[in-house]
Amino acid sequence: MEVRERIAGWLRPAVYLGHNPITLTGAVITTSSALTLMAFWTYEILAGWPVRPYAGIVFILILPGIFVAGLVLIPVGGVWQRRKLRMAGQLPAVYPKIDLGQPVLRRAISWVVGLTMLNVGIMGMASYRGVEYMDSVQFCGQTCHTVMTPEFTAYQNSPHQRVACVQCHIGPGAPWFVRSKLSGVRQVFAVTFRTYSRPIPSPVQHLRPARETCEQCHWPEKFTGDKFKVRTKYSEDEKNTPLTTVLVLKIGGHSWQGAVGIHGRHLDSSERIRYVSTDGRRQVIPRVSYLEEDGRTVEYVSNEVQVTPGQVAHGERRTMDCVDCHNRPTHAFQMPERAVDQEMAEGRISAQLPYIKKKAVELLRAEYSDRETARLRISAAITDFYRTGYAEIYREHRALVEQASQQVAAIYLRNVFPQMKVTWGTHPNNLGHEDFLGCFRCHDGNHTSADGRAITNDCNACHTILAMEDPNPKILSGLSLK
Repeated sequence: MEVRERIAGWLRPAVYLGHNPITLTGAVITTSSALTLMAFWTYEILAGWPVRPYAGIVFILILPGIFVAGLVLIPVGGVWQRRKLRMAGQLPAVYPKIDLGQPVLRRAISWVVGLTMLNVGIMGMASYRGVEYMDSVQFCGQTCHTVMTPEFTAYQNSPHQRVACVQCHIGPGAPWFVRSKLSGVRQVFAVTFRTYSRPIPSPVQHLRPARETCEQCHWPEKFTGDKFKVRTKYSEDEKNTPLTTVLVLKIGGHSWQGAVGIHGRHLDSSERIRYVSTDGRRQVIPRVSYLEEDGRTVEYVSNEVQVTPGQVAHGERRTMDCVDCHNRPTHAFQMPERAVDQEMAEGRISAQLPYIKKKAVELLRAEYSDRETARLRISAAITDFYRTGYAEIYREHRALVEQASQQVAAIYLRNVFPQMKVTWGTHPNNLGHEDFLGCFRCHDGNHTSADGRAITNDCNACHTILAMEDPNPKILSGLSLK
């Protein structure tokens, strides 16, 4: 009997003060949003496919917020009602008694307790789903549609297509998760008020160290050996003459010889290389320091890059890691010549079509008002070129012409986004040195030390060239690769 009276004493103010419009509104909001959430989760399970990006914003982010807002309104209404009655002098000194012996009241209390437990479960589920959704590729790449279209398109055509965005951009552990979500708040405001940069800059200053992300899968200290590489480019003549370069890339790593090759010389647990960059994009590097095998540190200063002591003092100081060369391992944009060569080498654009390399590059480098116009004009121009200039080839190989027209248009759509001011060469790729400076940011022969040594620009330091743009490399015939 004493327990029942104590419970009744706790419930008196809740029952008395709960009859107000704010509390009742909160109860309605909570109940309706809870039923909607449960219905959505049931539909998602039965449908068997993930929620669409914009539906996800409503059902996984906004609706749980409305659900919580309704829960908050319930006690807020009671506090408001108590204050209102006290100011009017109508607040009773003792709240009216309630009789727990009444079946109706007991059932009501049972419902409240049950619904409270259900609400706790719904809040937990909603929180989990919200975090899971914000960590999804779908949310990262498709929610902010216009802003992230270039990056998401490049991601879909990358070797990391099956790696979730958060595995590289956040990595394991809570600290970087919290940091990324705080950064995400700023990004939400930027998208809402359209204050974001065009193009989106590479976040070089705010990336998590590669040892904590890239090296969860890749372990450069265990790389060894060389890589045999064959690359074919096509001339812009009528026959699209293939020119093949064959080289052995000295990947290197750690072996019985010590630190050898590209990875062995550049990546080490002892933090072998440090440098200063002054342009904010790590393209201008006036100073490099290198830790020798004997423990001495040698500083190399560029005699070609003209910077002031103030620029050096305020420049970015960085220990070299994976992303200094592999700066766009997932969000890579190609140059038109390289992209066409790749499609031709893989057979998606036929080298049988006269002048296809020249015509494709010409159309890709032309100016268009928007992406849809570019797609239509590129496809139509290639079709017209062969229909009018090479009627016999068009008649006999029409399927190849149509395929080529579609593939060239697809190259443009993968790499050029006028609305975000992304065009050919907007984002430099530091891997190699053909399209951008890349390796030559340091390996230019102009970074010298006090004792007269220079960072080498010898081709054989990183690779051995076995054939250079050769129409018929003997090395491939000798290896039965051609």
